[in-house]
Amino acid sequence: MAAIFFAPLYVLVNLYIVRWIFLWTGSCSTFFQSIGFRIVFSGIYLVFSTSLLTGFLVKKPAPLRRVLKIMGNYFLGSFLYIFIVILTADIGRYILQNSFHLSWLKTRSTFVLCGGICTILIVVISLYGFFHGSKIKTSTYQISIDKKTPNISSLKIAFFADCHFGYSTGLLQAKKICRKISQEHPDLICIGGDIFDNEYEAIRHPEKIQKVLASMQSRYGTYACWGNHDLSEPILAGFTFPQNPDTLLDPRMKIFVEKSNIHILEDEVLLIDHSFYLAGRMDPDFARKTSRNRKTPAQLIKDLDRSKPVIILDHQPKELQELAEAGADLDLCGHTHDGQMFPGNIITRLFWKNSCGYLQKGSMHNIVTSGTGIWGPAMRIGTNSEICIIEISFRN
Repeated sequence: MAAIFFAPLYVLVNLYIVRWIFLWTGSCSTFFQSIGFRIVFSGIYLVFSTSLLTGFLVKKPAPLRRVLKIMGNYFLGSFLYIFIVILTADIGRYILQNSFHLSWLKTRSTFVLCGGICTILIVVISLYGFFHGSKIKTSTYQISIDKKTPNISSLKIAFFADCHFGYSTGLLQAKKICRKISQEHPDLICIGGDIFDNEYEAIRHPEKIQKVLASMQSRYGTYACWGNHDLSEPILAGFTFPQNPDTLLDPRMKIFVEKSNIHILEDEVLLIDHSFYLAGRMDPDFARKTSRNRKTPAQLIKDLDRSKPVIILDHQPKELQELAEAGADLDLCGHTHDGQMFPGNIITRLFWKNSCGYLQKGSMHNIVTSGTGIWGPAMRIGTNSEICIIEISFRN
C-alpha cells in the first residue's frame, strides 16, 4: 500500500526535475529548446526513472532484468540528490528574490551559472557515493566485561552485517570483507543478518562467494543470525509485498550459508570453549512473515549460567533494555546502515536509541554496525561501509 501511495509523488517529483532541466538547458542554447532534443531526452529519462518498476515487472530474460535492476539502483541514488540540489536552489533563489529584491538573480546568465553549479554538484556527489559505497573501513571497539572465563582472558570478534549480496553487492565486496578480516586474525566471526537482498537469483557467482566466505579463518568459527531481507519476496523501491509464508524461505539461502561455513543461530544459544555464550536471535520481521515464534530476551537467556559472558547477535537494535535486564553482556546489531545516505543518517537517529556505533545500557554493551553492503540506492553519502573489530577483556 505504501508503494501505491508514493507512486504519484514520485511522478510529480520527476516532472518537476524534467521541467527544471528543460528550463536550464534551454537557457544554455537554443538547440536544447528543439522538440527533437526534448523528445529524445524525455525518452532516455523515462527509461531510467521507470527502471525500478520495469526491473520489478520483467522476469525474463534474466540479463535484461539484471540490467534494469542495477540501472534502477544507480538512478535512485542520483535521483535523491538531483531533487535535493534543485529544490534547495529553487528555495534559495525564491528567498533571495523576495527578501533582497536582487535584480541580477533574474538574469539568464545567473540562471545558466546556477544550473551549471547544480549539475556539477550532482555529478560529483553521485560519483563519490558510487565509489565510496564499496570501500570498507575498520571500526575498533575495546570493551571490558566483568565476568570470569575459565579458558580465555580476552576475545577478539570480527563483526559485520548487511552484506545484501544481490544486484549491487557481490564477489568483489566479499573478497574485500575477507581480506579485512584476515588481517585482524579474530577469535570469532559474527554476522548480524541481511546476508541476502531478498532475491537469491540476484547473486552472480554464488559458488565463488561461498568459497570466499568459507576461507575466513578464526579460532571459534563464523556464526550469524537471519535479517529481515534474508527472505525470498518481491521488493520495489524498498517496499516488499505480502507472500505465502511457505514461499518465503528459499532453501538455496540456507545451503549458501552452510557451504560458506557459516553457522546460523535461530533463537539458539551455544556455549563456546566452556567460556562464553553466543546467542542468535530471530529477526522480528523474519519471524512474523514466516509465522514463527520469537523468544523474548528473558526466554532466550533464562537457563544460562550468568557467571559466564553472554553475547547476543540480533539483527535489529531493538529491546536493548530488555536484553540488558535479562543478563546480556554484549549485543551486536546491524539493520540501520547508519541511514546509508545523507540525510538518512540524521533521520535514523530519531528512530533508534543507537542507530550506529556504541551504547551502554546498564552493564550491557551495544554495538550497531553500518554494514558492509548497500540496500536500494547503490551509494553511500555521509556514512561508511565497515567491519567492526571488538576487543573484549574479561575480569581474569
